[in-house]
Amino acid sequence: MATKVVRGKRKRAVSPGKKKFIQKKRRGEIKHKKKLGKISFDLTRITKGHIEPGDLPIIESPVAHFDDFKLDERIKKNLAHRNLLHPTPIQGLTIPVILEGRDVIGVANTGTGKTAAFLLPLIHKTLKNPNHRTLIIAPTRELAEQIDREFRLFAHGLRIGSVVCIGGTYLDEQIRTLARNPHFVIGTPGRLLDLIERKKLDVRNFQAVVLDEVDRMLDMGFLKDVKKMLLQISKPRLLLFFSATMPKLISELAAQFLQDPLTFTVKPRATSQNVIQDVIRVGKKDVKIDLLHQLLLDRDFSKVIIFGRTKRGVEHLARQLTERGFRVDAIHGDKTQSARSRALKRFTRDEVQVLVATDVAARGLDIPDVTHVINYDIPETYDDYVHRIGRTGRAGKKGIALTFVDADFDK
Repeated sequence: MATKVVRGKRKRAVSPGKKKFIQKKRRGEIKHKKKLGKISFDLTRITKGHIEPGDLPIIESPVAHFDDFKLDERIKKNLAHRNLLHPTPIQGLTIPVILEGRDVIGVANTGTGKTAAFLLPLIHKTLKNPNHRTLIIAPTRELAEQIDREFRLFAHGLRIGSVVCIGGTYLDEQIRTLARNPHFVIGTPGRLLDLIERKKLDVRNFQAVVLDEVDRMLDMGFLKDVKKMLLQISKPRLLLFFSATMPKLISELAAQFLQDPLTFTVKPRATSQNVIQDVIRVGKKDVKIDLLHQLLLDRDFSKVIIFGRTKRGVEHLARQLTERGFRVDAIHGDKTQSARSRALKRFTRDEVQVLVATDVAARGLDIPDVTHVINYDIPETYDDYVHRIGRTGRAGKKGIALTFVDADFDK
């Protein structure tokens, strides 16, 4: 009797690190926010165009020019080539201290120049000592890739290598690159821990470790994995924490591992100054997708990020807009890494007008010249709202953030 062959979609292999993560989640060891839970969002905080009353005053950088830093001249040349002349406040505060070898906690929102704040002094240290190695841990694949892109621009022509270790890409290729001992290893906690357990990555020999977006790692349940890696790294080593907020668990983690750190908090009014915020009330007789359609026909809406709360909702909205003739891509957790990278590249190059995204998939993205952010689904928390609208109005440019709400949402 012939064997019946069932044809279907080929399943991607699940890495050991991912399996362990799933098992922990099932046992209840990892607590996630319930993304579809009760929304704790105060609409009055945005209807008048203000992030929040009592914003701190704008903080100026204590260093006026990149030439004033004690950085290698080749790094300054690469900065000048990109027309980067003046450091942001977080860069002006932290770069001199990192150059001195002090542990640092940097509390600042995305879009404030955090990536350059740690990359520039660490590249300088590598040029002074070719054996200096840096491990950078990021919560999402997209952020890890973005950090690597920034690294390659700053380290152009300097013979300093890097490798990105993230899921959804070829593991064998990452292992081969690691065997060449690159100066910078940039990755997500799951893939890094997987490589450590396979004995393909030895974290004991890193002289510097950066944890970027630590608060998001906490939200995603990665803190135990991060702690496990930090315990393996030999002392003395330089440890840098960067986060938008400092919840109690992160403060405890910092107290456990950092040695006499200096803390810098940069919370300027840049978001409320550069981003015009407003709401669009959707009446009972209105069709939400039609209202969105009318907005996107406006020529000023040339580069738009639209946020949804669920992966399914994001995919459905992207399909609807495509059917209506708009150039659209989407990023969410069910997309393969290559598909997400391709979508981001197309959006960055203006090959598509609209990028529809979930909060987690878009975390930390730094895409230039985004004209509008649209909250098609209202964010669950105020922190999520601040993160979303921070995708526009970056680098001193103006942006617009619009939030769709039911007509009786706050009644």
